[in-house]
Amino acid sequence: MIIRKEKESDVDAIFAVTAAAFENHPYSRQPEPTEPFIINALRAAGALTVSLVAEDEGKVVGHVAFSPVTISDGSAGWYGLGPVSVWPECQRRGIGTALVNEGLGALKVLGARGCVLVGEPAFYQRFGFRSIPDLTMDHVPQENVLVLPFGENTARGVVAHHEGFWVTS
Repeated sequence: MIIRKEKESDVDAIFAVTAAAFENHPYSRQPEPTEPFIINALRAAGALTVSLVAEDEGKVVGHVAFSPVTISDGSAGWYGLGPVSVWPECQRRGIGTALVNEGLGALKVLGARGCVLVGEPAFYQRFGFRSIPDLTMDHVPQENVLVLPFGENTARGVVAHHEGFWVTS
């Protein structure tokens, strides 16, 4: 398996793997998951700062996206992780972990100040993400707002994802 930047020829495969990964996900909007449309909206807006695929034997088996977020205190250089997707039959093999680690490394190279996501604490704590009271998101339980500062954390306030996160199709 290799992890690499997405190419234009990967767009359909990324859509498919993301749709499959979120098909019955409990936190995805249903009846049809919106995560593949979110990635397309971010791409169309030029807001996919880091977009990586995991490729195994020539097939895209996973994808991770990172896009800029805004923080109400005006802190710059923060990014949101997500969605991260792995084909259901390929899950629990370390593909998602490898994608997240590679993407976080890419953000650090870009000079990012930190990363935030909405997710399961039990999964993301292995990367150093934690819930901190200084950063919140509207309508999201605090325990699911997870933050990974890349140095001294001076950001405080409400985090907002790119408008591409609010597409429905």
